[in-house]
Amino acid sequence: METSLNDGVDLPVLIHRGGVLFDIEGNTPQEIYKIISDKIEKPEGVTSEQIYSALCAREQVLSTAVGNGIALPHARASIIKSDEEQKICVVYLKNPIDMQAPDEREVYVMFVLLTHNSQVHLKVLTELAGLFRNLRFRKALEAHAGEAELLSLIRELDK
Repeated sequence: METSLNDGVDLPVLIHRGGVLFDIEGNTPQEIYKIISDKIEKPEGVTSEQIYSALCAREQVLSTAVGNGIALPHARASIIKSDEEQKICVVYLKNPIDMQAPDEREVYVMFVLLTHNSQVHLKVLTELAGLFRNLRFRKALEAHAGEAELLSLIRELDK
């Protein structure tokens, strides 16, 4: 599985930039997005409110839950202005929430995507989908693996 993307973008770099948040509390995606938008490191000129509004607007269109307890919140329009500002923030929820997933499983982990353009966004989604099909990766998520463990596993699976 290839995790190194064109344009100098790769999943480990994006996750390292975004970091991992643990035990985020909330009963709805909107409550959780508010906390995430406040906690995530923002590029210059991007506010918490912009991130929050973008995530909520996308969620209103269609649930970002993809199954297996995983959701991929992201903005429909890019609020990130450069490749260097792109990131993925991995967010473990304190308590799983219902997000109308196709498999009806409650979401316990989110990969919040902040990407610069739709081409990179689609490549990232494709690579994440490959990881989510991997049982070892899903087990690591279920165990609330930290950043170092996730990055190591992604690199190992890339071989």
